[in-house]
Amino acid sequence: MKRIKIKDLLQTPIVDTEVLVKGWVRTKRGNKNIAFISLNDGSTINNIQIVADISIFGEDLLRDITTGACIGVTGKLVKSQGQGQSVEVAAATIDLYGKSDAETYPLQKKGHSMEFLREIAHLRPRTNTFGAVFRMRHAMAFAIHKYFNDKGFFYLHTPIITGSDAEGAGEMFHVTTFDLAKIPLDKNGAPEFSQDFFGKPTNLTVSGQLEGELGALALGDIYTFGPTFRAENSNTPRHLAEFWMIEPEMAFYDLSDNMDLAEDFIKYLIKYALENCMDDLEFLNNMIDKGLLERLRFVVDNEFVRTTYTNAVKILADSGKNWEYPVGWGRDLQAEHERYLVEEHFKKPVILVDYPKEIKAFYMKQNDDGKTVRAMDVLFPGIGEIIGGSQREENYEKLIARIKELKLPEKDLWWYLETRKYGTAPHSGFGLGFERLLLFMTGMSNIRDVIPFPRTPKNAEF
Repeated sequence: MKRIKIKDLLQTPIVDTEVLVKGWVRTKRGNKNIAFISLNDGSTINNIQIVADISIFGEDLLRDITTGACIGVTGKLVKSQGQGQSVEVAAATIDLYGKSDAETYPLQKKGHSMEFLREIAHLRPRTNTFGAVFRMRHAMAFAIHKYFNDKGFFYLHTPIITGSDAEGAGEMFHVTTFDLAKIPLDKNGAPEFSQDFFGKPTNLTVSGQLEGELGALALGDIYTFGPTFRAENSNTPRHLAEFWMIEPEMAFYDLSDNMDLAEDFIKYLIKYALENCMDDLEFLNNMIDKGLLERLRFVVDNEFVRTTYTNAVKILADSGKNWEYPVGWGRDLQAEHERYLVEEHFKKPVILVDYPKEIKAFYMKQNDDGKTVRAMDVLFPGIGEIIGGSQREENYEKLIARIKELKLPEKDLWWYLETRKYGTAPHSGFGLGFERLLLFMTGMSNIRDVIPFPRTPKNAEF
């Protein structure tokens, strides 16, 4: 007999049929005559109830069926006699695949803290919360690929190992084959990288954007979706050392086109979740964040406000608020500022444009005022910035002047500059941090809880 997933069993209108179901025991209760086993196989937040006659199976077998144990059950799918489920399985046979010691199983009890569950990342997917989060992660990844595919974008695999620093931040993980106890040195005492695998210093990428631009200037519309890395020694709930980024790049898009795409994209993802993930969303809304569904619908139901950074600074300065971080033109906006604009002032999602060039990356297109660049940040309730992007500088002279002004290594960017010499074109793009999206989509408060195996300072256990 072929196994049927619990999600499909709970949706079937056909009862009084023989079925085979497999999964992990969540709870077992009952009396001296009947055991009620709650079974979950990960396909849904919902469990199916197994009804086992103790006179058929004996107390010895059922004694070993404890929380965490893995079993397979054949039996008849029947209408449920109890509340909370429409169908249940009247067990005919039970196979015990794997016992779970009730005394030591870490998930035997409910109510564990998120901090504790991070310490057992190998088991936390079995909890209701993390099962829901990781199903949401899958659904959003699928929706991202579907969205771009349906719009004619091409998925470009950009390198994980790179010789450039797209952001200029310098907080990168180095890649080397050197024996760290015997690094060859040149006459100045510096590492002799000519003897290393790549013959030059290389790092794990912080962004696929620069390579993505190369694809856009040949294929038109591309997107990247892959892991990125940042060696930032930060233990905040918003930072990971390894995280995933979605970065579309589009030839012939100006800043307005870029904003249109970003708004349409993020609304599509939320609509997809509301239409396809409601069981998990309702659980997360009820158990994790009671405002989750309201915030998701808030984004879908409202047109995004578009205004300039300069106007936003004026609004913040005139607000009468006592800010933790000072507000002033030329300063980066913090989450408290961004959330005020969205949640209190405009009461809608916001896209800010035209930031001071001093606080933005070298590749952003310069405005005619000489002070600002065609950058954009998309701001959401509860989270602040969720998307950052810009129109890219396509003018060779302006781009190289900016690189020199910032003292960036021109020799490492020769290939990027050549795209501005040979058939340059207006183009734009943006980046969406996948885990930041998932924080918004799930209501979780710590970014370490929306990735299966978080990488943070002093933590690479699993």
